[in-house]
Amino acid sequence: MKNLEIAKIFYLMAEFVEMDKASFISIAYNKAGRILESLEKDIEDIYYKGGTNELKKISGIGEGIARKIEEYIKTGKIKRYQELKKKCPVDLEKLTSIEGLGAKRIKFLYENLKVKNIKDLERVAQAGKIAELDGFGEKSEKNIIQSIEIAKADKGRFLLGKILPIVRKIIDELKKLPETEKISIAGSVRRMKETVGDVDILVASSNPKKIIDYFVKMKGISKIWAKGATKSSVRFRAGFDCDLRVVEKESFGSALQYFTGSKEHNIATRRIAIKNKLKLNEYGVYKDNKQIAGKNEKEVYRSIGLQYIEPELRNNTGEIEASFENKLPNLIGYNDIKGETHCHSDWSDASFTIEKLAKIAKEIGYEYLVITDHASPLGIVHGLDGKRILKQMQEIDRVNKKVSGIKILKGTEVDIRADGSLFIEDKVLSQLDFVLGAVHSGLKMDKENMTERLIKAMKNPHLDAIAHPFGRVIQKREGYQLDFPKILKIAKQTKTALEINAHEKRLDLRDVHIRQAINEGVKITIGTDVHNVNYFKMMELGIAQARRGWAEKKDILNTLSTNDFLKYFNL
Repeated sequence: MKNLEIAKIFYLMAEFVEMDKASFISIAYNKAGRILESLEKDIEDIYYKGGTNELKKISGIGEGIARKIEEYIKTGKIKRYQELKKKCPVDLEKLTSIEGLGAKRIKFLYENLKVKNIKDLERVAQAGKIAELDGFGEKSEKNIIQSIEIAKADKGRFLLGKILPIVRKIIDELKKLPETEKISIAGSVRRMKETVGDVDILVASSNPKKIIDYFVKMKGISKIWAKGATKSSVRFRAGFDCDLRVVEKESFGSALQYFTGSKEHNIATRRIAIKNKLKLNEYGVYKDNKQIAGKNEKEVYRSIGLQYIEPELRNNTGEIEASFENKLPNLIGYNDIKGETHCHSDWSDASFTIEKLAKIAKEIGYEYLVITDHASPLGIVHGLDGKRILKQMQEIDRVNKKVSGIKILKGTEVDIRADGSLFIEDKVLSQLDFVLGAVHSGLKMDKENMTERLIKAMKNPHLDAIAHPFGRVIQKREGYQLDFPKILKIAKQTKTALEINAHEKRLDLRDVHIRQAINEGVKITIGTDVHNVNYFKMMELGIAQARRGWAEKKDILNTLSTNDFLKYFNL
């Protein structure tokens, strides 16, 4: 938890000093943020092992940064951050969440239009004042308005990838209590929704007072909203509210089914119970006022005539009917992935060597790892050209000889130009094991032209998959417009796979698109878009997204062995 908390502060400090044109300090703070995000160990554990001297052993951490990390661990604050925040005339954290706005542009807006916060930004954008400024124009203004609307729609919601690790730590702590008989996450977190509002935790115990008393005193709580005999509601410092409910063991299954939701799914199951002259609620399933089920979810579903329905499917989008007909999908499992198919190294815009990445992937248990560094003219990603790709292939051969037990495959994430052609020439692409195509520019292209752009790319015989097919960023950018049925038709013809990008900010494809792709027989890959070691952990989010899209193991190409994965692309 602390790694990400401190990283966020360093990123904001970088933005603050960037506004003061202290770009060399900004670079240092950004670097510190990236280092903390990519650490495999908890920064608190490192500090308590040997203080700032131990922190300075981390590559890239100097005396100044180490002291600030120490200050946060000891006090929960960084004085320099507080000073910068107080000095800054704008709500930098909120304004930088709007697509296209960095520190320099925000400063420009403040100096010219007195924009201090999102409300000011929306007011001047709606009035057409931003379009009049140098360096903006009507297109930028329109994008800002759209991004504000997205932010308003997602207000009070948090990325699943940010919430899940925190909630699991809460669960692990409550599990240690002798009074805890059973415990589970519930609500939208258990359904693995892309974003979540508040968090629900369910405990079975015959001594609810002990559970509740311990819960409200847990580390990290900033406010207690309510404390009752069997229920308590609090807010954690991370910003989310958490409800804890304690029930009797005999009702745990019914309560878990009820509080997992979704609301629409619950309404449907209750109607089925009524048709069967039963009563279904959070306390159990009743016939003539006698409980006939409730201890676990499977017996709850079985008692009303349904197969057990996995939490990720509980959206009332056909899972009830499929359960009745015994046609529920055999969902891909969380341990079924055999290789990472989207991974960047220090050859482009990531921080780890190919050898280090291979060793990490091997520790995870993968059979193969595809290196897909950017092949792009965009300077910000340090993209490779054809010559550097060929050199990298030699490096991969060298590492394959050095690191046993895993196969490193040669790949690239190549830019799809506006006309649908690929940035790298065919004679180089033909030598690679796996080619991902991606759109990184011209994201506002109209639907017809963007569709044709991707279709032309898919018709290139060397392109194997489309990365993050809609280009969306959750809570920031909706993504570009596509005629998706048309895309699916060509993808099937050309055997082009579509990627579920598992990064917590993308999760692109959406579940509805995954289901459409599967129904059309289009294969899918799941890749975490690795830029630091913590990205590997996001594979779980990609698998959850696949499960929510009704995907089975056979639908996902990187559940295949190395040889079968390569065979699919005729290599």
